[in-house]
Amino acid sequence: MTDQDKKIQEMQFLEQNLQNLLIQKQAFQMELSESQSALKEIEKSGEEVFKIVGQLMIKADKSKIKDELSTKEKMLGLRMKTIEKQESSLTEQLDKLREEVMKLMKK
Repeated sequence: MTDQDKKIQEMQFLEQNLQNLLIQKQAFQMELSESQSALKEIEKSGEEVFKIVGQLMIKADKSKIKDELSTKEKMLGLRMKTIEKQESSLTEQLDKLREEVMKLMKK
């Protein structure tokens, strides 16, 4: 296997990792958006709120639900930052590999 083939294989591996990371990022973005939307709805609601647990809808304490959603929002925000850092790192590695492969192809 030539050096060029190895680099191309490594590039494909990184692209696959980046694709998986982007799928995770999209899932976290959706979950974050849902949490933010739920927090807004709780603010609009009266004192009576409900929480879905499995197949049941149970009356819950409004402040407790707000705390849970706020905590979840913070956790998802941290996960998003981590994923964005990983995405940036992978993109940078891919760019370097592409340049190396292009140089090898010109030879």
